[in-house]
Amino acid sequence: MGATEQIKSLIKHFGEGDDERFISSALQIAAAEAQKGHTALAQELKSLIDKARLKRSQPFADRSKTVPILPSQRDLKELLDVFQPVIKLKDMVLEPDAKASLESLIKEQNNWQLLRQYNLQPKRKLLLSGPPGCGKSMTAQAIAGELGIPVFIVRLDGLVSKFMGESIAKLRVIFDAMVNHRGVYLFDEFDSIGSHRNQGQDVGEIKRVLNSFLINIEKDQSNSIIICATNLPEMLDKALFRRFDEVIEFPLPTEEEIILMIEKQLQAFSFSEPLEIHKIAKQFLGLNFSDIVRACEETIKAMILDGQNKLQPQDLIDALSKRK
Repeated sequence: MGATEQIKSLIKHFGEGDDERFISSALQIAAAEAQKGHTALAQELKSLIDKARLKRSQPFADRSKTVPILPSQRDLKELLDVFQPVIKLKDMVLEPDAKASLESLIKEQNNWQLLRQYNLQPKRKLLLSGPPGCGKSMTAQAIAGELGIPVFIVRLDGLVSKFMGESIAKLRVIFDAMVNHRGVYLFDEFDSIGSHRNQGQDVGEIKRVLNSFLINIEKDQSNSIIICATNLPEMLDKALFRRFDEVIEFPLPTEEEIILMIEKQLQAFSFSEPLEIHKIAKQFLGLNFSDIVRACEETIKAMILDGQNKLQPQDLIDALSKRK
């Protein structure tokens, strides 16, 4: 791809709000400069890309201006981190059942007025479970991206208070916000407050918070999406499960899904020699999606910093091996 086409591609992806392809196009330009011997420029571009990626992915304090929360609502700001995502379901590699469930939710949400004419409610309360790095938090972002609404991540450290009754009041503030500020509300690592009510050391305030959560989610009639994510579903109180419209499992990726993720991440580049991708996928079964994405990013960085314009298969294998 020539320089003109690369710039066109860069502008196109910027206009579409497609962060990943925008960054891939920028990395291609940096690689081309490295190949021309402009090493200093290539490294400067790489540094700028890293800073841009970090800023785009930083949690929400730095990006709260995108969210319509009034400055006077201090309690809410202390409990929620907020941002407007741009990723969509097409940017993810999803297990077929999970993909079908999420597409169904999006379809119902896009047609909620029609459903309500028949006194029906669209699906909007999800419990996501599975190992870390398998797409639970990204799913919350993708749903928000599909619907054009912000993600509100509940800060559980700010929710649970040592003062009796204060946590329940804070939880009520969050559920009130769901009515006033439509969005995707993500309770990540939900097992920290959703564990069995007859268990554990924190039988006091944690138990009260869980009971309050059960009451609030049962009563909630807002237009917001509520997503609870856990790595430890076996720890959750059984009373929680019937409060959700759907429970979706996020397992570790299969060989085929590893291949799809590597291809998606590296689609803008070519390799210096044939990549034995099926062999690689079999070798690195057990890695999560997050590990694979980071290994692909390291492979691209290695190409740029080595002044090459093609990826090296061994760089990808080495980056994956570090995470196995």
